[in-house]
Formats: sequence, structure tokens, C-alpha cells
Amino acid sequence: MGGSEAPLLSETIRAAIYARTSSPSQRFGHSISEQVRQCVQRCQMQGWEVQHVFRDEAKSGKDTDRPMFQQMLNRAKQGVFDVLLFWKLDRFSRSIHHAVRLEKQFREWGVALHSVTEQLDTTTPAGQFNFRNIANAAEFEREMISQRTKMGHAARATEGKWPNGIPPLGYEISSGGRLSIDAEEAELVREIFQKYIKLRSMPGVVDYLLSKENSNSLIRNWTPNTVSILLRNNLYTGRYSVGEVEKQVPEYRIVSDSIFKKATRIRTRFTKGSSKQGTMNRERKQRHIKRLTNQYKEWLNSTE
Repeated sequence: MGGSEAPLLSETIRAAIYARTSSPSQRFGHSISEQVRQCVQRCQMQGWEVQHVFRDEAKSGKDTDRPMFQQMLNRAKQGVFDVLLFWKLDRFSRSIHHAVRLEKQFREWGVALHSVTEQLDTTTPAGQFNFRNIANAAEFEREMISQRTKMGHAARATEGKWPNGIPPLGYEISSGGRLSIDAEEAELVREIFQKYIKLRSMPGVVDYLLSKENSNSLIRNWTPNTVSILLRNNLYTGRYSVGEVEKQVPEYRIVSDSIFKKATRIRTRFTKGSSKQGTMNRERKQRHIKRLTNQYKEWLNSTE
């Protein structure tokens, strides 16, 4: 394999193909279809019969927790193919620990590994040595990418920039990567804090938001959990905290310290030794009961 004759002795070599992408937008040359095409072409050159194709889309290669990869392992263990092809070793695994362990397991199952783009032949001592060298290079590349990514995030955090393309409600990302306040969203954030302080109930805030007459695109999919996340976000007081970087950025402030602290005291009032439990206000309780009653009636009607 990999340019040399395959040392498999059966008349018909049963081949399986494994292809993987790490993101939905993988370009041509790395796409699953192109990986499979090149593997099929190699099988035709070698005279091998393709019997199985396993595809994992948008799955990381750092471990083996991939659905089709697991299915492929089960089929290999059952002995339904003799050789597994992949476009490149890092499509198979990008962890040397997993790659070396799996290569030994495949050997015990009588299955050879073949890379289309690398000189890889695990049926010979030289091929096994080469396999470990290639696996080492793949592991080194993955660690370098991870290190560069962390360094990039740290550099952005030091400059007060937001680490990803999804800013919290109340902000937008400027061309330089820093946050800027979105006036309409910031007003909604302040309104949520004020309403929570008044109602002292996250479900109550949700009911208020969902019942607003002049609903807009900002009033949607609210839950007590999303309200809780918003009320906990210190960024609204201008406290920027990303990774190990923590500093005060005045232009990021949306609510005052006093408002934030007041909301925090209310939010944590049952977690400081108090045995009291929050109670559902009467109006919300009535709506809740009515909703459950209507659901039950609908279910009864559907069973008639």
C-alpha cells in the first residue's frame, strides 16, 4: 500500500473508506465528497473492492467520539473489510495517543490502514515506523493550532476586544473588534433589570417580555434561564472579563453598579441560608393553570 504491493493474500481485497470534515464549510480538496472520490480512485488502481463508506461531517478528529467512526470500528471488529482507506491520517485521527492505539487494534483485527496522500503501509515494520512519524506530526500540528488560537484570544482580550462574533445583548462589534453599545438593545437590558427589581421574579420578567403589545425582534425566545444569564453578566457594569484578563472598561457600561447589586441581592436572596422559597404571583399562577387546563382539554379532544 502507499505505492507498494499490498501484502494481503485473499483474492478479493475488501475495502472500506472513512472520510471526515471538521467544519460544515470545508473547501474543495478537503470536502467529504472529494476525499471519497480520491479513495475510490485509489481502490480502483489497487484492484480493491469498495464495500463500505463511512462519513463524519463537521466532527473533530481529536478523539474517536464520532458516530460513523464508531460504526466503522464495529464493522472492522466484525472482519467485514480488509483495508481501511482515508484521504489523510488527520482525517482518521489527530491524536497520536488514539492513532497509535487504534493502529494496534486494527492490526489485531487483521485490518490494514492506507492513506491516499501519504506513504502509509501498516502491514510492514517500516510502514508502522512511518505511521508513528506521521501521527506525531499530526499531533504536533494540532497542538500548535490550539496554542496559536489561545494566544490570539489572549491578545484580543488584552486589547479589550470581544473573543468571538456573538456579542451579548446590548452590544455590537465594531470594525476593530471592540464592543460598542447598541442603543435599542441597551434600553431593553436596562428595562429587564428594572422589571426584575420590581417583580422579583425571572418567570415574571419573561411573562412581561412575551406579553408586550409592541413586540419587536428583540422580544423573542425568552426563558427564566436567559433572563438569569443576563442578570449575572458583569459586563453591563463595564467589567470586562475574558480569559485571564479582567479590567474596567467605562464605555461598556449599560447599567449602574447600584442597579446591578440590587438585582443580584434579589436573585441570591434564597441562597444565603434562608429556607424561604419564592412564590408564584397570583396573576401568573392563574395563567399557568389556564394553560395547563387548555392543554389537557386539547389532549382529551384528540383521544376521542
